[in-house]
Amino acid sequence: MKVEEFLSCLDADFYAGVPDSQLKAVCNYLMDTYGLEPQHHIIGANEGNCVALAAGYHLATGKVPVVYLQNSGEGNIVNPVASLLHEQVYGLPCIFLVGWRGEPGVHDEPQHVFQGQITLPLLELLGVQSFVLDKDTTLEEVQVQMSAFRRELSAGRQVAFVVRKGALSYGGKPKFGNSFAARREEIIGRLAAAAGEAFIVSTTGKASRELFEIREARGEGHGHDFLTVGSMGHASSLALGMALQRPERQFICLDGDGAALMHLGAMAVIGAKRPANLLHIVINNQAHESVGGQPTVAGSTDLCGIARACGYPWVAKARTLEEVESAFREAMAAGQCAFIEAEAAIGARADLGRPTSTPQENKQTMMAAVAGMSFERE
Repeated sequence: MKVEEFLSCLDADFYAGVPDSQLKAVCNYLMDTYGLEPQHHIIGANEGNCVALAAGYHLATGKVPVVYLQNSGEGNIVNPVASLLHEQVYGLPCIFLVGWRGEPGVHDEPQHVFQGQITLPLLELLGVQSFVLDKDTTLEEVQVQMSAFRRELSAGRQVAFVVRKGALSYGGKPKFGNSFAARREEIIGRLAAAAGEAFIVSTTGKASRELFEIREARGEGHGHDFLTVGSMGHASSLALGMALQRPERQFICLDGDGAALMHLGAMAVIGAKRPANLLHIVINNQAHESVGGQPTVAGSTDLCGIARACGYPWVAKARTLEEVESAFREAMAAGQCAFIEAEAAIGARADLGRPTSTPQENKQTMMAAVAGMSFERE
């Protein structure tokens, strides 16, 4: 179904969400139609943030908002749906568009499998009626479903369209870019080469995929890397948890701007604890690149200023590969909790693969290395 036809059935003019590859047709249409005009379209920091934005829209206008998200973001909406929107609290209507990754019976990455299994049950538990949209769904079926959904929305309840892969199409393809020159894979390659025996915790998405392939290309082992394949926004907290317990080890978090913004409070906790053995690096390309390249608000956010305000004692910004290497060496020599913002271009290799080891194998190998047990480094 064409996304224009589908969205016209919703009769909505406000959308808030976190981009998702399964909903690329929706995301691209909204960018082409509204851009980031705040009265109509906002890309939020996380999915719960988007629910609250949508609630504010309804309170101000009386109209029904739409929130779009990947099903991995359902966890972030549980609190505001249960304690803000729910009919036993304020009774605020909302339409959810949920990209269904990890659908049972459909092959997907390991971080999506369990989430895919609980997607529909979790919506049901929250009292959100749902309808599954697939390639064969007709416009008439959506119109009939919206008639039923409108009764729910009028009663202050929430509804959801759960979107299977390929269910929606869009002919447009907005272009996303920035003015930065350094490629993320080159940045990660130089950092991995300079890290020595430090342990790297990399964020979800293409950063972890690139780190894995860099090690493979160099014939290195993966025992010093934790590839955070899911739980977007939590890599820095993972790194902090390890750094606090093993002060004799050096830990590096390779973060992304979208991930860092998703749970920005983690930086306040890091700054308060400020372990000397933790270096937090945010590779900032101002985009949700792993799901299509839609912009984050990192282009108008002073990440270094936030790090300083949170209490990181050593902070630097790097705009070139040479500056990245120089800042990395200085940060490691400083012996303090440190933060580096590394500016990066949008883009990745078309043939970028995925880790061939399982998350459990990654966990076991790194835990053994952190504990000082023998493992294959080369």
